[in-house]
Amino acid sequence: MSQQAETALERELAHEQTHVDRVYRFLGLATESAREVASHGQALYQSDRTDYLRDDDSTALFERDAFSFQAAKRLATLDAEHDGLVFGRLDDHAGETRYIGRIGVRDDDYEPLVIDWRARAAEPFYRATSANPMDIVRRRVLRCRGDKVIGIEDDLLDASNDNNLAIIGEGALMASLRRARGHRMRDIVSTIQAEQDEAIRAPHSGFTFISGGPGTGKTVVALHRVAYLLYSNRARFERGGILVVGPSPVFMNYIDRVLPSLGEDSVTLRSVGAVASDVVDVRAVRIDAPDAAAVKGSLRMVAALRAIATTDPTEPEPIKVTVKGEVLSLPPQRLARLRASVLSRQRSNQAFPAARDAVVNALYQQLPAEYDLSPADFADLIDTERFARAVEAWWPVLEPRAVLARLSDRAYATRALGGILPAPEIATLRDSYAGITDPASFEWSVADAALLDELADILGPLPAEEPTLFLDRLADEHAVVTTADRLSRRTVETSLDDEPYETYAHVLVDEAQDITPMQWRMLRRRGGRASWTIVGDAAQSSWPDAAEAAAALDQLVGTAPRRDFTLTTNYRSPAEVFELAARVVRESYPEVHLPTAIRHTGVYPRLLISPAGEWRDDIAAHIVDIAGKVEGTVGVIAPPSRLHAVRRLAAEHLSQLGARLVIVTPLEAKGLEYDGVLVISPDDVAAESPGGVRVLYVALTRPTQLLVTLDIGRKGSWRRSLELPATDSA
Repeated sequence: MSQQAETALERELAHEQTHVDRVYRFLGLATESAREVASHGQALYQSDRTDYLRDDDSTALFERDAFSFQAAKRLATLDAEHDGLVFGRLDDHAGETRYIGRIGVRDDDYEPLVIDWRARAAEPFYRATSANPMDIVRRRVLRCRGDKVIGIEDDLLDASNDNNLAIIGEGALMASLRRARGHRMRDIVSTIQAEQDEAIRAPHSGFTFISGGPGTGKTVVALHRVAYLLYSNRARFERGGILVVGPSPVFMNYIDRVLPSLGEDSVTLRSVGAVASDVVDVRAVRIDAPDAAAVKGSLRMVAALRAIATTDPTEPEPIKVTVKGEVLSLPPQRLARLRASVLSRQRSNQAFPAARDAVVNALYQQLPAEYDLSPADFADLIDTERFARAVEAWWPVLEPRAVLARLSDRAYATRALGGILPAPEIATLRDSYAGITDPASFEWSVADAALLDELADILGPLPAEEPTLFLDRLADEHAVVTTADRLSRRTVETSLDDEPYETYAHVLVDEAQDITPMQWRMLRRRGGRASWTIVGDAAQSSWPDAAEAAAALDQLVGTAPRRDFTLTTNYRSPAEVFELAARVVRESYPEVHLPTAIRHTGVYPRLLISPAGEWRDDIAAHIVDIAGKVEGTVGVIAPPSRLHAVRRLAAEHLSQLGARLVIVTPLEAKGLEYDGVLVISPDDVAAESPGGVRVLYVALTRPTQLLVTLDIGRKGSWRRSLELPATDSA
């Protein structure tokens, strides 16, 4: 850089630092004001009552809680770690300047010092181009560390300007792409591109589909869309809630700081294996073998689950009563017909009163006429403890995990599912549940979570405990919890129409190409009246039956408004890496639409082979080599059959890499990125996944800098596509 350029940069940095200092000064004043308001709210009402509440006490507590909640919420926003609070600046033809940031900040005269990135006035920062500058002359990106401005990147959008604005840097986007990756996803709020911004600011109603290949920014665009929806329609989405669903806990940990960094915390994040945790205590992470996953994800399981929900594991005992010396009895066959009749009208866990009445009526029909008892008198006469125990044994409360665990029994599985599923699929299901002794402690799989949720819907809610209004139950609470909060979390089922599911006003589903038909049913229960953002890429799908999944999704969408956005530029993958991955996936799926990789590094993938007996030692050496060539994270992607050995090897010999080294399966790697990647045994990666080559494509597209593959024993068959003539991958 010339001395003149250095002087210009120093001058511009100092100018921007002056404005940033002013912003932080007013942010500090606003924070102190919010802290005073919060303290005042806590002092509004105090009571020494610990056993009961009068009506006027309840009103005062409610007002205090509402006041304190709003003040605390504002304080949390202002107190958040806004790294890079001010990140953008716009200079227009009129000579006016607008600064763009993560939250809005105003001065004493209520003039904006920073405009929230989601506001309409900030749109030109993302939409303006040299072809359509939107009256903007210069767009500037400020790179800050804490409250210090450490870099500037400018885009001159209108070269005909006569404002003599300094133009510095080589472009913010490309500069950010070269930075090393960490263990958390970074927001892209300062480098959003026009096609991404269009998807972010789309209307909230109906269904918004965001598709695109690896590295196009689908996930982070969708998360910015959530932040935008909360900003533009806060009352609707804060009250109704937003659910973000991702493929795995690893992925959810990776993205969990994006929304807070954008000023939003009021969102529920769940991996797909934990979505059903609101109705059944399961947060699954285990992945089934491909054959079991294919059966469990299919809509054929709906009929199978209804069958096991209505088929007793053992033949019930007859129900007998004695009335004035007359023995009345209902044999198993008659009880089976009664069960079917009751379940045709109500769900099992809500139908006990109806089932008991059906038994009483059936017994009454057997009573000889000469006894001259009315139905009510008869019911009172047989209402004994013994009779109650007999009916409860015949009609127990059914917990979804215990019902699904019935399939571990060979004879029962064949009896319940015969005629519904073919014998090989019944055997596959039975084997996947082998060894269950305690359903509550069994390690259920991600696919099982959707089955348990379906069973919860079939069986109905479990009985709930009664709430209490006595305050001594609140004495040990250490968080700010209102009386209304406590009662709302322990709702008692008062209607057959009540459901235990947590429902949301908006649902975001990431890696949607992997959602099975049964999982779509599970998600639909949480968003029956919601708007949706659905993000995915068919080329990366791990679900083998695309047609069945598409039909389940079409059923979810129905006639609702639908808009589709396709992201076409791969910002993550070096072109040299993406060309290899594209050739691999195109051989099996020639019709696939792939993005264009725009970044060249000059570093080509290294395709290595290790002797079968030496692969462990070779892996350690290759990992160390990759770590020496990239600054950030090193991802090792191993097939499930080799994962344990690789992790043990890393623990014994690679501890010096610390948190830089991450070892995952191909499915765990979905949505993630690393600076350098080692893919172990690509043939096994494809063979051990229901998605086959498409999952290998996922693994090959994780690196931002360097890709190394390691075949074991011989050259892998996956390389066949690389030996064919190249085709256009754009």
